[in-house]
Amino acid sequence: MRKAWQVVTCLALPALALSVAACGGSDDNGSSAGGSGSKQANANCTAQIGVEAPITGQVAQLGGEQLHFAQLAVEQDNAKNKTKISVVQGDTQLQPAQATTVTRQFVANDKIVAIVGPAGSQEVSAIGTQITRGGLATVAGSATATDLTKKGSFPTFFRVVPRDDVQGPQDAKYIVDNIKPKAVMLVDDQTSYSTGLADAMTPVLEQAGVKIDRESVSQKQTDFSSLVSKVTPDTGVVILPWQVAANAQQLGENLKEQNKSAVIFGTDGLYSPDQFKIPGSYVSSFAPDITGIRGDEEIVKVAKEKFGSFGTFGPGTYAATHVVNEAIAAVCKAGDTPSRKNVLEQIKKTNLPESILGQPIKFDSNGDLIDAKFFLFKVGDDGKYTVVP
Repeated sequence: MRKAWQVVTCLALPALALSVAACGGSDDNGSSAGGSGSKQANANCTAQIGVEAPITGQVAQLGGEQLHFAQLAVEQDNAKNKTKISVVQGDTQLQPAQATTVTRQFVANDKIVAIVGPAGSQEVSAIGTQITRGGLATVAGSATATDLTKKGSFPTFFRVVPRDDVQGPQDAKYIVDNIKPKAVMLVDDQTSYSTGLADAMTPVLEQAGVKIDRESVSQKQTDFSSLVSKVTPDTGVVILPWQVAANAQQLGENLKEQNKSAVIFGTDGLYSPDQFKIPGSYVSSFAPDITGIRGDEEIVKVAKEKFGSFGTFGPGTYAATHVVNEAIAAVCKAGDTPSRKNVLEQIKKTNLPESILGQPIKFDSNGDLIDAKFFLFKVGDDGKYTVVP
């Protein structure tokens, strides 16, 4: 995706019912975990992986997309690697308490050798101690909070997306250099993901002399009229590092109702063309629009046929799932039976020269993606998202 605005970093970013779905999977890149190749694993290579996603709740659209892409990755990798990997679903509703319950069940199920997800940084923070004690490798496709991998916080945690301390400052720099506001309203949604990004943006804005009105709202809030009333004529941008796109849409409508002209600049959670359509807005995302990546045509075709439209959350989860699948296949190819310990070791060795995200996947010693990239989109008058060059 060479036309995308990319930032490259060497930082190397109630009880729940669990249902088991047998799937099959990989992309067609022929890449491998640990450089072992992914030709044909043991025909008896059987394993279960847990997928944590907000399948119901406020962001069910994103969670459903993540689950579908995880299932697609397993389906394709099973067919390619001759493995028998199946998915155990865990609905977290993007709530740390729910994620904790799901993870407790996953840890207790010794057939599960690794986890994909969860979606939110606040969820990873909540389950970090559990996965560490359980020796359970966890690969996330959308959790970006910096402290999740700082100084090896959770040694069994990995992610295929950039960290907030890369995305936040660069988003702020784009706002300063290109939108040039005198003042901004910076609103977090009281999650670790949101506050982390807001904190990372603040120094850059302050150094540029931009006046900041820092606000905070709950994800459960759905009317932002009183918040919008605080937007002054000098407020050129309302920055929303939020996870619920529908909330941002409502705020945008409240801005219009009050004749406020401030531009919305959102982050990953706002990438939802079906839910967030405020013209002139910007959305920064940890993953690209894969419909523009050469080599992803077949995956895009299959995904559209199976699931309809999709955004950036599914592909990231596909990539995370593919990492786990390849690790399992590598274990079997070596003649071993997949276990938490040997799958974790193979994930550490991951070295995929290509991926659905249009970049290699290799982790540093803290579990961060090396040379991670992120992307910026602008919402047009027709509601369509266009990559900012």
